Amino acid sequence: MDFETRAIHEGQEPDPATGAIITPIYQTSTFVQEAVGVHKGYDYARVANPTRTALQVALASLENAEHGVAFSSGLGATTTLMHLVNPGERVVLIADVYGGVYRMTSQVYEPKGYLFDYLPAAQFANLAEHLDGNTRMVWIESPSNPMLNVVDIRAAAEAAHAVGAFVVVDNTFATPYLQNPLDLGADVVLHSTTKYLGGHSDVVGGFVGTNDPTIAERLSFLQKSLGAVPGPFDCWLVLRGLKTLALRMRKHCENARTIAAWLEEQETVTQVLYPGLGSHPGHEIAKRQMRDFGGMISFVTETEEEAVELVARTKLFQL
Repeated sequence: MDFETRAIHEGQEPDPATGAIITPIYQTSTFVQEAVGVHKGYDYARVANPTRTALQVALASLENAEHGVAFSSGLGATTTLMHLVNPGERVVLIADVYGGVYRMTSQVYEPKGYLFDYLPAAQFANLAEHLDGNTRMVWIESPSNPMLNVVDIRAAAEAAHAVGAFVVVDNTFATPYLQNPLDLGADVVLHSTTKYLGGHSDVVGGFVGTNDPTIAERLSFLQKSLGAVPGPFDCWLVLRGLKTLALRMRKHCENARTIAAWLEEQETVTQVLYPGLGSHPGHEIAKRQMRDFGGMISFVTETEEEAVELVARTKLFQL
C-alpha cells in the first residue's frame, strides 16, 4: 500500500464490537481477565492498550519497522533508549543535538558515569576516526534541530557497526514521509510525535521503531518497568495526525522552498540553513536519502540584537 493508505488503515481496522471506523479511545487502566493469567491480550494499561497498539502498528509501518513502541514524549523515548547503555560506555552524538537531549545527557547521565562525545556534523564524514571499541551508541539527528545539519546515515551506520555500536536516528524533522533511516542502515528510529506527526500542537508523545527483535523486546520491558507510556487519548490524537501527514508535509516542503529562496535575497540575512538549497553543505546527501527537504528553516541575521527584535515582530510565527 502507498504511504497515505497505510497512514489511514494500518493497525486501524474497524472496531469488532461496534463497527466504529475510527479507532476507539480505550480509556481504561485495567482489563477483565477470563481467569488468572487468561485475557484477550491486555491486562494493565501501563503494559499495553489497544489504542496505543493501533498507533504503534501504524507508525511502524510508515517507518518500515517490524517493531514499534509509543512513548509519553520524545524525551521519554530517549531516556528509555539510554537504558540500553551502561555507565562507562560511550555514546557519540551529533554536536547540535536537540537541547532537551543535551540537557539529559550532560546533567542527568554524565554525572552517573556515562560517557558522551559531541561530534560536529561535518566530522561525521570521518566518523570511524572518532569511534572505538567502547562506543555503544551513535546518535544522529538528520536534519538536526535547530541547525538543519545533514548526516550521511548509511555511511554513519557502516562506521558504527564496524565497532559493534548501534545507530539511533532522530527522524522528527524529516518524518517517515520524507526519510526512512532503517532503510539506510540505522538500528533505531526515534520521533517526537509532538511535532509533525501529531501535527496540531495539542499532544505530547514519542515513538521508537526498530527491526531488531532484541532491541524491541528490551525496549518493551524497559517501558513497562520505567513507565514512560502515553495515554490512549494522546495515542488517538497522533493517529488522527497521521491521516493528514503526507498532505501536510508536501505543503510544508513547498512553503519552505519559497521562504528559503526569499530569505537568501534579503540583505540583512547572512545565512539560510535549509537542506533544499544548493548552498547548504548537506544538500547532496539530503538529495540521496530524503524524498524532499522538509519544512524547517533556520537563518542567521547580522547581529543577535536583530534576531531578537525580528522574532518579537513576527505576527504569524509565535515565540
